[in-house]
Amino acid sequence: MKQIYLILQREFITRVRKKSFIIMTLLTPILFAALMVLPSYFASLEDTDTKSIAIIDNSGKYGNVIPQTDYIKFNYITDTPIEKVKNSLEESGYYALLSIENSSDSIAPKLTIYSLKQPSIDVISHIENSMEKEIETRKLKSYNIENLDKILDDVKTDVKLRSIKVTKDGEEKESNTLITMGIAYILSFLMYMMVLLMGNQIMQGVIEEKNNRVVEVIISSVKPINLMLGKIFGLASVSLLQIFVWIVLTFGLASIGINLVTEKSQKANIEQMQASQKIMADQGINQANIPSTTDEDQGDNFLTALQNQNFTLIIGGFIFYFLAGFLLYAALYAAVGSAVENITDTQQLVMPITLPLILSIIVMISGIKSPDGPLAFWFSIIPFTSPVVMLTRLPFGVPTWQIALSASLLVVTFIVVTIFAAKIYRVGILMYGKKYTWAEMWKWMRYKN
Repeated sequence: MKQIYLILQREFITRVRKKSFIIMTLLTPILFAALMVLPSYFASLEDTDTKSIAIIDNSGKYGNVIPQTDYIKFNYITDTPIEKVKNSLEESGYYALLSIENSSDSIAPKLTIYSLKQPSIDVISHIENSMEKEIETRKLKSYNIENLDKILDDVKTDVKLRSIKVTKDGEEKESNTLITMGIAYILSFLMYMMVLLMGNQIMQGVIEEKNNRVVEVIISSVKPINLMLGKIFGLASVSLLQIFVWIVLTFGLASIGINLVTEKSQKANIEQMQASQKIMADQGINQANIPSTTDEDQGDNFLTALQNQNFTLIIGGFIFYFLAGFLLYAALYAAVGSAVENITDTQQLVMPITLPLILSIIVMISGIKSPDGPLAFWFSIIPFTSPVVMLTRLPFGVPTWQIALSASLLVVTFIVVTIFAAKIYRVGILMYGKKYTWAEMWKWMRYKN
């Protein structure tokens, strides 16, 4: 144990002092926080370039049915052929031309938009939504129902589904499926990336020491298995430290960014609401009949659902599966690194190791949608995929016996794999000029000394 501890200490200090470790540890949280904040920020941005769109309605039924917005203007043309307008879009300054033609359907027209470049999704959505509402209204009016507008206003309903988790003791807790899915995705993807990156670092480190012949000096006073275990335990410690720093800095930066974006969005909503109230007041509409917004309630429910997550189980499960899964794969990467003399020779040997990881990340998508399905269940039990897939299932809630079975199989597999990996390592680390195949490595595992 003393030898393992000394190797672990050397590996830990050597790696945390590297500039690359310090830079990656500080820059990665900025990247993660940006990935969390920037989509919301960009979504809140509005295209402020005014777009003028010409409309030629050859059906003669849809004049002025598409409302203008602050940045999308419509100009109905009645005295110019469509071909002439279409061929002179650049000279006329029109962003696009919308053609409305009769179709075989007696009500729904044929819509075509011509433009010099791909129209934005905002323009397409605005035209489609406006036409859909107009056509739906006309179809309903064809039934000759009295007071149709009043009936349509009365039947408008906003349904919100509140999710409550009930424990066996009858305790009720607010929950949110989107939050749970987000946590499951982050945990699983972080596990996948860390195992892949750190496993490759171990393999490259072993190859470098073997080529430098440094390992021959070390191995004269340290047993090969102790050297291998010290290296992978040392790198596991470095990874845990790095993940801890990432989590703290990412949540800190993301909280600041989200607060800034939220304040900006709330300010814009208040201004929009005040403008709408002014318009309704000018039109004499009674605002008491309009339902008030429930953004604050939704925000409170979101925070309550986040606080009600079982973070003790999630963090504890992540630490266990990260350590066990990382050590399992690190032993395999170290064995491969000891068997080759340069990084290009590792390709055919690494593929069987990375295949279960790739399968795990594919099953993770299914696991997020159906955490209790048979696919997610079996892949969370199989030791080579359970470190990723079980982390996908944990935030949704997993029966205790399944966690115990999965964890036990993972620990047993780690012990067995480490024993065989150590046998490959003790021979491969001092072997030069040999052909690197799985068959040759099988022979190394059977050597007695």
